[in-house]
Amino acid sequence: MPKRSAGLLMYRRRNEHVEVFLVHPGGPFWAHKDLGAWSIPKGEYEGEQALEAARREFQEETGFVVSGEFLELGTVRLASGKVVSAWAFEGDCDPSLLASNCCEVEWPPHSGRLIEIPEVDRGDWFSLGDARERIHKNQEPFLDRLSQRLNFAGMREVSS
Repeated sequence: MPKRSAGLLMYRRRNEHVEVFLVHPGGPFWAHKDLGAWSIPKGEYEGEQALEAARREFQEETGFVVSGEFLELGTVRLASGKVVSAWAFEGDCDPSLLASNCCEVEWPPHSGRLIEIPEVDRGDWFSLGDARERIHKNQEPFLDRLSQRLNFAGMREVSS
């Protein structure tokens, strides 16, 4: 059975346009990467419901508690075979207040040396167009699905 991951895509409405909140992974590997490096807050889970795992992971990676109505965005399969499920919800937060949990990674690779890093080193709000440039390409379908769902609700997409 493939590994599973679940996450949440927070969005907000600004002047009839939509912005989404993405996070940037922490650690030295990602330190100088921007385009294609950002993600929805997400993580692996076992033995719990996917939406509950997504809510837990969001809080662990951002420090923000979530509530409200969740719009299912379906799943994507990564090249590794992992299946990622996502939901969107309307909310707001101040990225400067982000507080991520930490994890240990081996750095440099194959050195045997473990360092502690934040899972997420920052978060920010992006228009859907800017988010498409920054998000991991395998997560881009979540942006498309959110855009489709909100366009039915009368929202417009802006490219920058």
